[in-house]
Amino acid sequence: MASADLNLSVLQLKEQIAKHFTSSHWQDIALLTDSSELINNHHRLLRSLSFGDEDYEGHVTQVLLDIVRKDPSNLQEISDYVHNKLGDDSTYISSKPASRRITFAPSVFAVPDVEIRPDLVAVMMPFAGFDAVYAAIKEACSDAGFDCLRADDIWDESTFIQDIVNLIFQARIVVCDFSKRNPNVFYETGIAHTLGKEVVPIAQSLGDIPSDLQHHRALPYLDNSEGHQKLRTDLAARLKTIAGRP
Repeated sequence: MASADLNLSVLQLKEQIAKHFTSSHWQDIALLTDSSELINNHHRLLRSLSFGDEDYEGHVTQVLLDIVRKDPSNLQEISDYVHNKLGDDSTYISSKPASRRITFAPSVFAVPDVEIRPDLVAVMMPFAGFDAVYAAIKEACSDAGFDCLRADDIWDESTFIQDIVNLIFQARIVVCDFSKRNPNVFYETGIAHTLGKEVVPIAQSLGDIPSDLQHHRALPYLDNSEGHQKLRTDLAARLKTIAGRP
């Protein structure tokens, strides 16, 4: 990266950091970039932050430049951290970090004004005839330490699609049951993928999964008591793996 481009990138990061960073954020950066000495031994950075001094922004710029000059790859580390932690003054809802993000305005539903719940699993599935399956999914979520909701568990909005979008938006993980090739589930899966959610496909027949998604690993299950118990076990294990839980 040319020196002028590097300086511009540092200045852009400085605006976000000076506005939002706490001492804890700086300690995270120290660990990520192996820059504890540059940060903690700086004569003014953390002190001016704690006292709200006017010279704080200047110290931010200097420390950032020192960190990046020590190792240019630190620029991307810091940028990713800032985007994932601060979200450019927006709410970051994806289950996975991304180096490039977009802003879009949907026309069919509204962007929800709700809090993200890292302990929530949303379930997209047919309703009729699937009560026993949903019971197994709820038990799997409980076993893995998650709350679980399906769209018919809530009624907050005047339109059903808005309740669905709100639920997907809040969730960390979305379980999608493609059994019987329900078109609503296909549509809801597309929303979940667009919002960057971790999607776990399940199906009574893997042939029910659309060809566009068949390269993703799915959990097959049988629609009987033994199959529901196996689904509970397999899904709980998958959810624990995603969450990094033993």
